[in-house]
Amino acid sequence: MLIDDVVIKVRAGNGGKGAVNFNKNPMALGPTGGSGGKGGDFYFVGVSNLDALKQFRFKKDLNAEDGENGKSQLNDGANGKDLIVQVPVGTVIHNLTTKSEAEIIKIGEPVLIAQGGKGGKGNFLFRSSTNTTPLQSQPGLPGEHFELRLELKLIADIGFVGLPNGGKSSLLNELTNASAKVANYPFTTLEPNLGVYYDLILADIPGLIEGASSGKGLGIKFLRHVERTKILFHFISAESENVVKDYKTIRAELKKYNPELLEKPEYLFLSKSDELDEKEKEKKLKKLKKINENAIAISIYDDESLELVKKILNQIITEKLNPA
Repeated sequence: MLIDDVVIKVRAGNGGKGAVNFNKNPMALGPTGGSGGKGGDFYFVGVSNLDALKQFRFKKDLNAEDGENGKSQLNDGANGKDLIVQVPVGTVIHNLTTKSEAEIIKIGEPVLIAQGGKGGKGNFLFRSSTNTTPLQSQPGLPGEHFELRLELKLIADIGFVGLPNGGKSSLLNELTNASAKVANYPFTTLEPNLGVYYDLILADIPGLIEGASSGKGLGIKFLRHVERTKILFHFISAESENVVKDYKTIRAELKKYNPELLEKPEYLFLSKSDELDEKEKEKKLKKLKKINENAIAISIYDDESLELVKKILNQIITEKLNPA
């Protein structure tokens, strides 16, 4: 099961405390207490793996390493090791402590989340002409600690939307190397699936239902993923008794959740068209063309219609690589 919303606590390492020590060697008296090491920093780094948030299913508290305490003979404590944690690209970091936000948008680029505390000074650094035997040192400073909400919002070029059992996963599998589960589900599947078609990332958003925008079913959980897609492929099953109603149902849910979703470029497909005879297919397609004149009937078992979809995708790739 995809985990795409989780609350965790993170802490950078505490700084080590400074030492109070004196040289015991004859003719070399004086303070020799070393300073404490700096606490490790806490970073997130983006990866392409959508399942990366699963690591937080049971482990909710993450701590970077503390700095070592100062030692004798002017030996400073070692710095604590930084903690670098992988999260999926597209993760929005809501800092519940500071009320600030950040986002992971690049693969492999570390993002500093919490800074480690500075190490305290040892008594060697407090020596002076008037204080030759300083007894003071500093404690290390605490590392930053925050409560974070991690919210994954898929970043994809094209989002597949529609009611459950609309043929989205089947087409994704056909076009890419994705292995989305396909079945005649009466409700919605449980998680989004991604596939790559040359330079395009395709996201199969699990089927939405009426009332999704108000939280019915798993609606809110998946509507937020639609926000990040640039183009919508809207699927209406040829098995539907009222294709126009199905179309309007999804559009209404998108509008209720975020009216800006209706501004995205949309391609409309009458999917599973192999289920109909030619006369019935043309009848339903005609109704959809009144909504979108470029609506087309498709089936994964019809090579000609698949070529039409690929032609659309190739055009989108061209526009992506050669923006006006």
